Amino acid sequence: MAASQAYLDKAQLRQSYRNVWHTDLTNAITADFTCCCLSLWCGPCVSYMLRKRALYNDMSRYVCCAGYMPCSGKCGESKCPELCLATEVFCCFGNSVASTRFLLQDEFNIQTTQCDNCIIVLLLLSYLSDRSLTAIVSDSASKYYLFLKPSQELNTTLRLL
Repeated sequence: MAASQAYLDKAQLRQSYRNVWHTDLTNAITADFTCCCLSLWCGPCVSYMLRKRALYNDMSRYVCCAGYMPCSGKCGESKCPELCLATEVFCCFGNSVASTRFLLQDEFNIQTTQCDNCIIVLLLLSYLSDRSLTAIVSDSASKYYLFLKPSQELNTTLRLL
């Protein structure tokens, strides 16, 4: 529970950052068309390249999911960071993209945009619907609790956005 609160506090802090992205998400395609096309064919390859660039090609700084997930620092990243990053971008693609974005936001104090908020809400809804469907299948006694708990988490998160 304390970790969840820390993540919510960090998300709220990003709202107060002063800097903005040089290119927002809605203009990213026209700003770097080649990279966008490449990401359609091999998204994990682009995610790998962008994370490495965000780390200034210093893989000794690499931590799984940039330190934003519970698995961070527990995957043996220091022994073989290139392999760990490759595993991250292929097995946890969404987390790798979000983690790189958060890493850059926190390093350069870049505020969250409305487009970011929309994507975050859609990801949360997807996550919560997956949890709810799992609850229906797994145990009818806990179904009501699992439906109620994600709704409370979602309401808290939406207030931050």
